[in-house]
Amino acid sequence: QVQLVESGGGSVQAGGSLRLSCAASGRTFSNYVMGWFRQAPAKEREFVASISRSGGSTYYTDSVKGRFTISRDNTKNTVYLQANSLKPEDTAVYYCAAAAPTIQIVTSPLRYAYWGQGTQVTVSS
Repeated sequence: QVQLVESGGGSVQAGGSLRLSCAASGRTFSNYVMGWFRQAPAKEREFVASISRSGGSTYYTDSVKGRFTISRDNTKNTVYLQANSLKPEDTAVYYCAAAAPTIQIVTSPLRYAYWGQGTQVTVSS
């Protein structure tokens, strides 16, 4: 079992930045591919970014490439999402998730076994 707790959400104006954090507890954090997803009102949950167990590989959905950066610190059991140049369409609840058993980056939410409670990001124009 892995417990995930997100933080760092908030309200910003378009063009602003936020840094989301997700603290993990339970099993060995470095065993898990980690991902960030988001869900806007009346929309399905969508993949945002994923990072390999070592942190050496990352993958992003096209809409955030060049603006968002996923990273992890396995010594702190934490994964981050640095979100820059935010747009109103980035408004959503952001969730972190842990995928297992896999050594590859995965984008489908069905491959992720553990989820945090989410943190709200609101971007105003």
